[in-house]
Amino acid sequence: MHDTLKEIQAGLDRSPHLHRIGALFSETVLLKVDGQEFYLVFEKGRIDRIVEGPSKKTPYRFGFVTDAEALRAFWQSLPAPGFHDIFAMVKIGRAEIVGDMLLLVKNLRFFKEVLALGREGVAA
Repeated sequence: MHDTLKEIQAGLDRSPHLHRIGALFSETVLLKVDGQEFYLVFEKGRIDRIVEGPSKKTPYRFGFVTDAEALRAFWQSLPAPGFHDIFAMVKIGRAEIVGDMLLLVKNLRFFKEVLALGREGVAA
């Protein structure tokens, strides 16, 4: 999982359009997969660092909680119905969004496109 997150970080560094979209986004986001926590620390639209948890002391604004199998399905180059979008995964009961929903919605395109960088063939 950590390797994929590093690939997403590198893919984000190579994506000028995402830098423009996320230029004002400087927050910490929780990604929790099968109970394993990863804190993605964004600074002006870039992933500054990835902190592995668990941590009760690391504040985050919102989080995306899912299981590894669902995330692997999301990261397929052509995801199956229900796994093509983070809200679709929530709807079918394979993910949960916690925390500040308003902040997520304000930065929805940026966050969804960053998470999609893990798809096969996207970050390469």
